[in-house]
Amino acid sequence: MTSFPTASPLSRRALLRGGLAGAGLLTLAACRSAADTAAGRAAGDATGPRRGGVLTVGAGVDFTPALLFAQSANTLVQRLVFNTLTRYDDQLKPQPELATSWQVAPDGAAVTLKLREDVNFHSGRRFTADDVVFAVKNLQNPARSAQLRSTAAAVTDFRKNGDFELTLVLAHPVSNLFDLFEFMIIPDSATVEEAFAGTKLVGTGPYTFTERKPGSSITFARNASYWNPERPYLDGVEIRVVPQSESLLSSLRTGQTHLSYSVRGKDVATLKSDPQFRITSYDTGSGAHYIGVNLAAEHVGDQRVRQAVAWAVDRERLVQQALGGYGTVSATPWPESSPAYTADAAAHYRHDPDRARQLLKDAGLSGISLPFAHSNDPGSTAIAQILQYDLQQVGIETVLQPTDSPTMQKQLIAQSMPALWTLSHGFAQLHPATLAVSAYPFNEAKNSSHFTSPAYTDVVQRAWKRPDSDSDEAKALYRQITDVLLAEQFVIDLAIAGLTEVAGGRVRGATLNKFGYLNLDDAYLTA
Repeated sequence: MTSFPTASPLSRRALLRGGLAGAGLLTLAACRSAADTAAGRAAGDATGPRRGGVLTVGAGVDFTPALLFAQSANTLVQRLVFNTLTRYDDQLKPQPELATSWQVAPDGAAVTLKLREDVNFHSGRRFTADDVVFAVKNLQNPARSAQLRSTAAAVTDFRKNGDFELTLVLAHPVSNLFDLFEFMIIPDSATVEEAFAGTKLVGTGPYTFTERKPGSSITFARNASYWNPERPYLDGVEIRVVPQSESLLSSLRTGQTHLSYSVRGKDVATLKSDPQFRITSYDTGSGAHYIGVNLAAEHVGDQRVRQAVAWAVDRERLVQQALGGYGTVSATPWPESSPAYTADAAAHYRHDPDRARQLLKDAGLSGISLPFAHSNDPGSTAIAQILQYDLQQVGIETVLQPTDSPTMQKQLIAQSMPALWTLSHGFAQLHPATLAVSAYPFNEAKNSSHFTSPAYTDVVQRAWKRPDSDSDEAKALYRQITDVLLAEQFVIDLAIAGLTEVAGGRVRGATLNKFGYLNLDDAYLTA
């Protein structure tokens, strides 16, 4: 029988208030399940969950195996094949998954986990504490490009008490410990390199990997030996790569695709009145759109130029035209649910072209031209074109550089971006310190902008190396982090994007966790 987590100071204080994706998305399993049940019965599904069928999911970008252990543009695969130690419920409390209970030491420098004893990998090998040790060390490996590597690296020792109890010894308390536990998928040590290459994915999760066609699809079959009794309901899952927005809409309308989280905001509006679709919005958003700045490039190393860019952008127009109104204007990365959020900081930069021009004049610059990279999908291209126009109005010409998403991810990690780029980032929905020690654009030790600051490092480390996340002292540190971000503008936040699930009327029970992992344990298709 699954036990419930042992209460501890950190397990309570470390509960997070935020919610992304994508690049991290809030787990709404409990409330979504209730809503799905009611909706199912209203649609004639009076008998409850139904077995069988293959669910087809439409994704805007392909799965990138080399980013399996990192937060990438497509994280739908991870939770189908793999499990995590814990998962957040809709009240943001960690719940058991492979760990049945936990006890955090009073000083926050150790956590003891009790593990399930009835779990097997898809290969038939039994899951034990050794696999947790391997999973932590796997994230500590720099080759994995894992954003939570710094949190994993805080684990300095492993003390086993048999096969199903393990103590993780930490170098210091970490306020985002349960972020790590939900982020860290548990891979099979014997096949991890094949997983990293995309040729074999072996985990303990509800579905087994069957086939991958790069650029086209990836398919999975029901794991008949799954440790969660009677789950999953579906016979299989197919994730189809449909980068063109028009094709994705057509696929949904014809029933070829059952479910998608990749429909553009302005396209969702065309589906809302169609009774064949169920539209569900996640109030935590799907991450934030931003302009990244490479401080090593010409001109933009000047803080005044970066601030000029921030004042030049018409964020309201961006949200309305590019996001179809599915987003919230914000000059900071934090959603309203984050303990780091303040309304005044979110509104710090507004559309003020005159102020932007004055800053450029103060910097002794006019008529400059900068390379500007963006993903080559239609939605990202539309955003880039709006930003290009706004910058042109204040005297900054940009040369757009459309790039495929996997290449941009690699450039982001390698710190080889041009002077300007636009993408969306995640992690702001988690513990605030996670953003600043983990996300590629914000990492205080090594970020994509080549930004360094002793003051930034100091406040980030103090916010991270503590056992609580919501005290007044912690919130004061978050405000200091925000102040640095607003002043330095090496990441120019624009808007919190809305996250919308578009599902055909037959789909029930699908959820996303805070990292955008697709959970289909309870999903099914009605008759």
